[in-house]
Amino acid sequence: MSASALLSGHHGHKANLCRPWTTGICRPSHALTCRSHRVVYRQSLQRRSHTSECLQGSKTSSSVAVKDDLLDYITQGPLLPLCGITTEDVQQQSQDWVRLGDFMLTFLNFPSQEALNDVQRMRVYQYYLPIYFWMRQQLSLHKDGLQGKEQPLTIGMQAPQGCGKTTIVEVLEAVFKHEGLRPASISIDDFYLRFEDQQALAQAKSENKLLQVRGNAGTHDLQLGQDTLRALQGAGSSDAEVAVPRYDKSQHGGRGDRAPSSAWPCVKAPIDIILFEGWMLGFSPVADGEVEKISADLVSINQKLRDYEVAWDAHVDAWLVVKVGSPEWVYRWRLQAEHAMHASGKPGMSDEQVANFVECYMPAYKAYLPGLYAKGPTTAKAGRLLMLEIDEHRGLVPEQPPCPL
Repeated sequence: MSASALLSGHHGHKANLCRPWTTGICRPSHALTCRSHRVVYRQSLQRRSHTSECLQGSKTSSSVAVKDDLLDYITQGPLLPLCGITTEDVQQQSQDWVRLGDFMLTFLNFPSQEALNDVQRMRVYQYYLPIYFWMRQQLSLHKDGLQGKEQPLTIGMQAPQGCGKTTIVEVLEAVFKHEGLRPASISIDDFYLRFEDQQALAQAKSENKLLQVRGNAGTHDLQLGQDTLRALQGAGSSDAEVAVPRYDKSQHGGRGDRAPSSAWPCVKAPIDIILFEGWMLGFSPVADGEVEKISADLVSINQKLRDYEVAWDAHVDAWLVVKVGSPEWVYRWRLQAEHAMHASGKPGMSDEQVANFVECYMPAYKAYLPGLYAKGPTTAKAGRLLMLEIDEHRGLVPEQPPCPL
């Protein structure tokens, strides 16, 4: 599909009678007519005013203390140095950090700030928020470089399956919209071959077990992905719309199929930022001899990977990489995702099918992750890469890796 196709009351009382309140002081209307109580009443008002001021002051002091504690927690986060964010930056934008943190809590259905557990607090204030502010920095740099031209910033996000990248994208997209920006999100998953085309590929390459299911290089419609990226980046008209393909992984017993075009969401221009995510986005091919040591089936995939840099990676302006200590964690993460799909009423793969499915990704992880972590993605540039590391529970590791660029 071409880029052009994608565009498209009062109470009575007796006079001069002083009736005591429950506090033992005359009601105001009576006290004013009873000279003996005027001084008492005046003193009462002064005491009540002082008490109210004290309570308000106490509440304000408590709020300030809570905010200070939160800002201190934020500035201790391990991502800030990688994001180029200083303690002074956080202090100067403290209202934004607190306000947007509250928005994320609501979006994620988390409890109030005071009731957060350690994982929830870390995820919002030390993980998602620093990424958001880093992206805002990248957006400013991008606009400065355009010198008045209109073109969205495209951020490529590489992360293994199941590590939480979909949630990150959903949160970031919601915050950008909340702040008045126009984001669009796409995934390399959206560009998998149609089910019948994948079946034809599997039959034609029946000797290659890595091509029997979707996932590796060669199982995507590169042209559809390139057309979509070009359409999103070139949608300068305020009334233009871009249809974004979607892939339904629940179809055909979990083997998946592209959703009909009538179900594709449309993104209205102008667009400020494109979030482009995928498990193998930014992978650099290596020597055929090296991949053959890992798996003979990986050789043809390694050759096909060379086409991805021109078709997709060249459109990326800045990169976010989520590093993992071991790709083996993907087995459990993918199993959890599949169980969640079952729980939501959607069909999916059995545990055995999940194991076989993930196994097809492992050779690529072993071949390409070391180079990605050492040198960065294919088209990454200095100052335009954020690489962070998570543990097997999807939390940030205390000691983050240095940026390779």
